[in-house]
Amino acid sequence: MLNKYRSPGVMIVKPSSVIRSDYKAFSKLCHETDDPIIITNNGENDLVVMSHEAFCRREAWLRLQIKLAAADKQIAQGDLIEHDEVFSRLRERVHVEL
Repeated sequence: MLNKYRSPGVMIVKPSSVIRSDYKAFSKLCHETDDPIIITNNGENDLVVMSHEAFCRREAWLRLQIKLAAADKQIAQGDLIEHDEVFSRLRERVHVEL
């Protein structure tokens, strides 16, 4: 999603009063930016808020990065499984789960 509210690397910072004064507008901002928004309390960073959809995408991205790092580690260690073995294991799992 293209973010029209910020430059790359610059996070949006809002005071906590924004949530209390106009929740609907704040919620809309969270959904439109697709990025975390820092909420301050008395001038200090207090919370980070984002839409549920953005959170789910971020969590999926993090899980993918963890899996890719594990795969990179296996490749570096030479812990590779031949193509035929992988598909044999997959076929066994499919037949067991049916």
